[in-house]
Amino acid sequence: MTTIAPTTTATTAATSSSSTDSAMSQLSGNFDTFLQLLTTQLQNQDPMNPMDSDQFTQELVEFSGVEQQINTNDNLKSLIGLTQSNAGGAAVGYLGKTVTVTTGNAPLQDGEADWSYALGASSASTVLTVTDANGNIVYTQPGETGSGQHDFSWDGTETNGSDAPDGVYQLTVTALASDGSAVQSAVASKGVVSEVNLTGSEPMLMIGSMAVPLSQASAIDN
Repeated sequence: MTTIAPTTTATTAATSSSSTDSAMSQLSGNFDTFLQLLTTQLQNQDPMNPMDSDQFTQELVEFSGVEQQINTNDNLKSLIGLTQSNAGGAAVGYLGKTVTVTTGNAPLQDGEADWSYALGASSASTVLTVTDANGNIVYTQPGETGSGQHDFSWDGTETNGSDAPDGVYQLTVTALASDGSAVQSAVASKGVVSEVNLTGSEPMLMIGSMAVPLSQASAIDN
């Protein structure tokens, strides 16, 4: 399933266009008023003491600069909109693909959450800690101590014996050498993209209940 919200893009474009049109309309109104005042001043000025042309020339230049800035902003918004549209189109191609995420997060679905973790060297002790979306520790257990990659599957049973609800959980690996120094570790998870959410500023790849920003997808498998 692909969640695409063209109304969001259209609404943003419409809002941008409306704001630009409003700014241009206000500028045009002010410019017309300025020209009317200038014309009146010129018609009624003292021929023996004409008004300084530098002053109203400077004001004309300022009006022109404001108009140019409004047009520049409008063009930038159009470019941003095109960039977001292109990113959304690319994200749709991730549907059905297996994506690797290295944030430590993984979805718990139907009583299972899967991770892999790697140790840069052998450790004297390794502790695996699972936390919920609020940062609360829900489960801990000893981990593998050998260097290299290891798999970890959690069945959703919390340390106190209760069943954790489906949702997004994070695995943290704490590995220590015999001298107490930290051993480098990395955590990853994989999942199949079942949905792409394009309603935000960045496409979100949905892996179960877990929303992964497109920029955080580190690898893609067919």
